[in-house]
Amino acid sequence: MTPSIHPTAIIDSTAQIGAGVSVGAYTLIGADVTIGSGCHIASHVVIEGPTTIGCDNRIHPFASIGGAPQDKKYAGEPTRLEMGDRNVIRESVTINRGTLNGGGVTRVGSDNLLMAYIHIAHDCQVGNHTIFSNNASLAGHVTIGDWVILSGFTLVHQFCAIGAHAFTGMGSAIAKDVPPYMMVAGNPAQPHGINREGLKRRGFSSEALQRLKEAYRLLYRSGLSLEAARRELTILATERAELQPLVQFLADSKRSILR
Repeated sequence: MTPSIHPTAIIDSTAQIGAGVSVGAYTLIGADVTIGSGCHIASHVVIEGPTTIGCDNRIHPFASIGGAPQDKKYAGEPTRLEMGDRNVIRESVTINRGTLNGGGVTRVGSDNLLMAYIHIAHDCQVGNHTIFSNNASLAGHVTIGDWVILSGFTLVHQFCAIGAHAFTGMGSAIAKDVPPYMMVAGNPAQPHGINREGLKRRGFSSEALQRLKEAYRLLYRSGLSLEAARRELTILATERAELQPLVQFLADSKRSILR
């Protein structure tokens, strides 16, 4: 199936447009952009390169994808944005390319819903099946795990990591790492238990939920130091598989965790 491109759209001669792609009125697609098959690009979208977008993505009006990083050290070096498949990018979302100091690539996985006015800054690494509600923003070098939900107006400080299945409440200000499975809220954000409802929807058993709740109490309510709690969780994780991502996250954390 040939692409359907509105006559007012401007597409650089080096751009590669896949089969069945539709491009709306007044959209600009720049040099070194690759768009996979089945994507729908609405009107008034700007996509700059080098950017690679997978298949079956839907990008709504006024989104700006693959723009230069908002980093004063950036001097025009060839950096990239890579996006997977089946993402929904709503109105006025901005996603910037990487920087050399951050590895050169911003990545967004597959099956994500990015609601209106989201900002994903340079060198961020976003997993799969995430939901970012309106006006959530990531500073540079942020890592977001699979199935994370960021409620509206959540702000994430540069170099922070948020683990898989975590949930942030509306208006949360995240300045340290958020471990997997946790629910946090506030400014500054504070822990409020595990993301129980989200985990139930994803098929976690009642036994697994109970073990994660016990892990939360050990990490946040036992009075143990972070290192002592991590040692205890490491022992428990040898027999409780659902704790292994939590233990690995704690070992990898660079900014320490929100606690």
